[in-house]
Amino acid sequence: MTCFAPGRAARPPHRRFPLSGSGARRRLWPLAAVALATVAPACVAPAEAAETDAVSLPGAEVRLVSAGGDGPVREAGIEMRLAPQWKTYWRYPGDSGVPPVISFSGSENVAEVRVEWPAPRRFADGGNGFSIGYKSSVVFPLKVTLKDPARPARLDLIMDFAVCEALCMPANARLALELDGAADPAVAQRLAAARAKVPEEAALGAEGAPAILSARLDPASTPPQLVVEARVATPMADLFVEGPDARWALPLPQKTALPGGLARFSLPLEGVPADADLAHARLTFTLSDTPRSVTATAVPQPR
Repeated sequence: MTCFAPGRAARPPHRRFPLSGSGARRRLWPLAAVALATVAPACVAPAEAAETDAVSLPGAEVRLVSAGGDGPVREAGIEMRLAPQWKTYWRYPGDSGVPPVISFSGSENVAEVRVEWPAPRRFADGGNGFSIGYKSSVVFPLKVTLKDPARPARLDLIMDFAVCEALCMPANARLALELDGAADPAVAQRLAAARAKVPEEAALGAEGAPAILSARLDPASTPPQLVVEARVATPMADLFVEGPDARWALPLPQKTALPGGLARFSLPLEGVPADADLAHARLTFTLSDTPRSVTATAVPQPR
């Protein structure tokens, strides 16, 4: 998840990513070079509305939705519907791509917004690598903490992101929604369905499936090798690994199916900052599976 207070944008810096199976470096796709930016006007919904009108962009529609209510924490969401064959990116885009940049800096009476990220999928990026993201549709659930629940509140979103078919296009959506309407059960149900797709936090070695069982580091190999073993619920399960900060750009792992519903994921630790302390670095592991996904943060142990 991502938490930030209004006035601060969640802006991941531009990254470089390693080519698959190589120590070479790949630049992020230069989106501005392949398409013109699409800038949408701000859309403000009235107080009684549970959602904004959709901002229509090439390949996507985006709207803000709210479950309403009157408590100190309000349930809302960013809903994106993608055209067939189009995709958008997760918070960590993989070998290529651009992560969404989200800001709520113009919101009124909002202390903090927590963005939750549904489990993504891996896609071939057309350049011998893979990107991580979503197709068809996705809802990013939001937990909005108000400064004063007795006062009116408005959520103001600016979102810069990319949508891709054969080429990638940068896009911008500006939306605003009053959070003081009556409770809306239909929207609450949509948000609950989206939240069920957000990976659950779980410790290494947890019971059941899916579960991340172990993460081990082989510092003697060149480059150092990370091996993660997991118990999976389906053959489609996939693993994504993130470093402690945005300077890390780890490749996607290779998967090996094992007997008994187990899987091994291996990746070389390329794209690591020169000053990183691998022996103490806390990595984030997201095991994407169906119908449930899990996430864990841990320091890999020596093999």
